[in-house]
Amino acid sequence: MSGHSKWANIKHKKAKADAQKGKVFTKLGRELIVAARSGGGDPNNNFRLKIAIDNAKVANMPNDNIQRAIQKGAGGAEGESYEELRYEGYGPGGVAIMVDIMTDNRNRTAGEVRHIFSKHGGNLGETGSVNWMFDEKGQLTILKEDLPFDEDELMLIALEAGAEDLQQDEESFIVYTAPGDIEAVRQALIDQGIAIEEAIKNQVPQNSIEITDVDQAKKLFRMMELLEDHDDSQGVYANFELADSINEEDLD
Repeated sequence: MSGHSKWANIKHKKAKADAQKGKVFTKLGRELIVAARSGGGDPNNNFRLKIAIDNAKVANMPNDNIQRAIQKGAGGAEGESYEELRYEGYGPGGVAIMVDIMTDNRNRTAGEVRHIFSKHGGNLGETGSVNWMFDEKGQLTILKEDLPFDEDELMLIALEAGAEDLQQDEESFIVYTAPGDIEAVRQALIDQGIAIEEAIKNQVPQNSIEITDVDQAKKLFRMMELLEDHDDSQGVYANFELADSINEEDLD
């Protein structure tokens, strides 16, 4: 079992803060709409929708909001047409960055994302310019406080269910799977009484660049924050690690 990256720990804390502010509801609502539109409104026959519903419930999204989003998607309501896009480029220090987007205005979003890249020492690239540096993985997050047994038993259950790797940060265990195995592994963990905090498809870098310069780290951190906070952003991925000499306080 390996440790989760320092940047991943910071992202996890930020995600919790965003959830408390209600920011996450917009992103979850869009995922519910698109999942229902692409695969139908029945979660029993639409795994993407099932995962979206579970994630929304964990974030304490009201059931009425969840159902309205599903109905908008399944019913093809006017004015709720979102396009799924991926922007790729480079940040400070040659860090590869990908941003998954759901937007109802491709031109507006492209301009805003390009501005974030250029303002913070990066540049937006062509489609395919960096995605070859990442592997798609299923990712299941389990809070340590919710685990009914020790980590060795969790590892055994996860590996027997088909997981590829198990990592941890301060508060969570993170189970990685092949993209097509996430449903089977998730269900196997639930069958063992394990509560899943979040289930997502993630883009995991094949190799990472170590950032050792504090000023460069600050620029990169600010850029990642703005990309993640963008209203149309559904996920941001990058291939860097912060050096041990850089603390979270240094990034403020």
